[in-house]
Amino acid sequence: MDDHYQGRGGEGDPRGTIIFSTVGRPSYGFDLFSLHLPSLLEHPLTDSTSVNYNASFLHDPHDPSYPSLSLVFVSERSGYPCIYLSLPDLPRPLPLPSAPGSLFHDRPIIRGGRLYFISAHEDPGRHFRSWSALYVVDVQGREEDKEVLRLTPSGSVDYSPSISESGDFAAVASYGTSEWKGEFHALETDVVVFRLREPKKRAVLCERGGWPTWYGDNVVYFHREAEDGWWSIFRAEFDPDSGFSQFPVTPTRVTPPGVHCFTPAAMKGSQGGKLALATRRSDRKYRHIEIFDIESGKFMEVTKKVNPEYHHYNPFVSQNCEHIGYHRFRGKVTRGEKRIPHLETIKSPMPSLRMLRLNGLFPASSPDGDLVAFNHDFLSNGGIKVVRSDGSRRWTLIKGTIAFCNSWSPTEKNVIYTSIGPIFQSPGTAVQIARVTFDLSHLGDDCEEIACDVKVLTRESMGNNAFPSCSPDGKYLVFRSGRSGNKNLYIVNAVDGEFDGDIRQLTNGPWIDTMPSWSPDGELIAFSSNMHNPGNPEAFSIYLIKPDGTGLRRVFLTEKQVANRERINHVCFSKDGEWLLFTANLGGVTAEPVSLPNQFQPYGELYVARLDGSGLRRLTWNAYEDGTPTWHSSEDVDIERLSLSLTTDEVGDELTGEFDEPLWISCDI
Repeated sequence: MDDHYQGRGGEGDPRGTIIFSTVGRPSYGFDLFSLHLPSLLEHPLTDSTSVNYNASFLHDPHDPSYPSLSLVFVSERSGYPCIYLSLPDLPRPLPLPSAPGSLFHDRPIIRGGRLYFISAHEDPGRHFRSWSALYVVDVQGREEDKEVLRLTPSGSVDYSPSISESGDFAAVASYGTSEWKGEFHALETDVVVFRLREPKKRAVLCERGGWPTWYGDNVVYFHREAEDGWWSIFRAEFDPDSGFSQFPVTPTRVTPPGVHCFTPAAMKGSQGGKLALATRRSDRKYRHIEIFDIESGKFMEVTKKVNPEYHHYNPFVSQNCEHIGYHRFRGKVTRGEKRIPHLETIKSPMPSLRMLRLNGLFPASSPDGDLVAFNHDFLSNGGIKVVRSDGSRRWTLIKGTIAFCNSWSPTEKNVIYTSIGPIFQSPGTAVQIARVTFDLSHLGDDCEEIACDVKVLTRESMGNNAFPSCSPDGKYLVFRSGRSGNKNLYIVNAVDGEFDGDIRQLTNGPWIDTMPSWSPDGELIAFSSNMHNPGNPEAFSIYLIKPDGTGLRRVFLTEKQVANRERINHVCFSKDGEWLLFTANLGGVTAEPVSLPNQFQPYGELYVARLDGSGLRRLTWNAYEDGTPTWHSSEDVDIERLSLSLTTDEVGDELTGEFDEPLWISCDI
C-alpha cells in the first residue's frame, strides 16, 4: 500500500487548501434514537454533535456487562466517519481503536469483546473497485496488544456485515473478486457467509443480495430489488453443519410487493419471528421503520406514529427486542448543534493539504483569499452567495435566479463570472454567461444582501453557455456552449463578451466538452470530455489543450484498456499548476446507496494527479457524492475559527432535515 494512503506527505506533494461540496450531507443532522416497545416512547442515544448513524446495541450474550441502551456507532465529529462507543453513564462517546490511516468506518458491531467494522483504508490495487472491507479488533485489554485484522480476502469487497447469534458466523454483502460494473441503484453483490474462525473459507449463500441479518445461526434475511421492481426482504436457510455444500440456495421472498422494504434487522427474541425494517410506501413521503411479522405477513407501524414527517434509517434491535434503534434528523428543537456551518474542516489524508467542506456548490475564492463565492444547490433558485473564508459571515449576491459554476476574476477583487440558467439541460437551452460586479466596502455585519451589477456576455439565442473560467490575466473566459448543437468549448472577451465580436471556438466535435479550467500560468486549459467515447454520456475523462487550440491530449489515470469507464469531472489546477484536482469514480461505491438519502453519484470521490496522470492520490472516502472542488487562493486561511460555526447560533443555516430519498426508488411501479 502506498504511503500517501496512510496520510504521509512527501517532497513534491500537492499543498494548499481545498474547498469542496458534498451532496446533501451538511443538512442531514442525524442522531441515533431508540423506541421502546410497545409504549413507543422515544429516547435519544447521541448528543447532536455532527452526524451520528449506523449503530448497533452492545447487549452481548458473551458479555452482559454493558449497560442497557449502550451502543457502538459511526460519527463524523472528527472530520471523517469514525467509530465511537456510547454508554448511558458517560456524557461523551469514546473513540475506539480502528484501522490506521482509515478515513472511512461503517457498520460497527461488538460481539465477544471484538469490534467488527467496515473500513476503506487499503488500496485494492485496481481501479473501479471499492476499497471497503471487513476488519476486526479486540476492544478489551491493553492498547498495545490490539491488532486490526482484515477478514475480507485480498482483492475482495465487502459491505454491511452481520454476526450470527452464536458469534460463530458472519454474513456480508460482497462483490467477491468481481469488478464493480458502474451500477449504484441496486448493487450486484451476493450474500456471502463464513465462519469467523475460518474467514478464508467463504461461500455464496445467495446471489444478488445486500444488508444481511442473521436469525439464529441458520437463517439469513437480506434485501434486494425483486423482479417486479419492489425492494423486498428475502430469506435464505441452510444447515450450518453441512460445510456450505448446498450453496448457493434459492431464497424465499418474505415481504409482499406494493411496499419497498430495506435494511432488515432480525428480532431474534420475538415469538414466531419478526423483522425490523425500513419501508417506503406509495402513500407516504418519508421512509419509516416498521415491524414485519414473518408468520402472519403483517406490518406494524412504529416510527410513523411518533415522527410522521421525518425519514428514519437502518434499524437495529436490542437483545431482548424491547427497543428498536435507528437514526433520523434530530429535529429543530435539540440540545446540540442547530445550524449548518458555512465551512467545515474535513480530515485530510495528506499533511500538506487542508480540506474544507462548503455548505453549497461550485466554490471560488477571491484573489486575496478573503471571500468564497458559491451557489446554493441544484434544485432551487439560490443564486450566488459569498462567505468569509473563516466561515463567520455570509451574504446573498444574486437571489431568486438559477446560477451555477463561479469563477472569480484573478485581477479584479469584486468581479465574479457565473452561468445563469438550467445548465444541465439540452444544448439549445437558454443559459447565459454573466459578469457580476459588486462592492463590499460599505457593508456592515447586519447586511444580508449585496447590491450588484449583472452584465450578460453571451447572446440569448446562442444555446447553453455555462462553466466559465477566467484566464490568469483577467482578459478572457473559456466556457462550454451548445450553440453548434454540441457542447464544445469557446473563448470570449471577459469584459464585453461576444458582443464585441471576439469569440473563438476552441473544441469542435459531436461529443460533450465541459467544466473547463484555466491553468495559473495561462498556458493550458483542462476540461472533461467524452470525445474518446461520444456515444456514452457517462464516460468523461480529463483533457488538456492550449488556449490557441493546439496540443490537445488526454490525461490517462487508469490503464488504457479500462479507461473508457472513467467518470471524471470538476477538474481544476493547483496554484503551482503542477497538480490536477477532480472528482472521479475510480474507487467504486463505498457503502450500499439504498441505505442513504439521495446521492446523485455516490461513487464521486476527490483525487489529485500530476498533469501527466502520474501520482494519483485519493483524498476522500465516504458514502456520499463529493464534487465541485477548488483550490483556495490563500495559503493562510484561519481554519481554527471554523469551529466557532459548529455550535454558534448566529452563523450558518438552520438545520431543517430536508433531503430526498434516492430518486431511483419509485413507488409508482
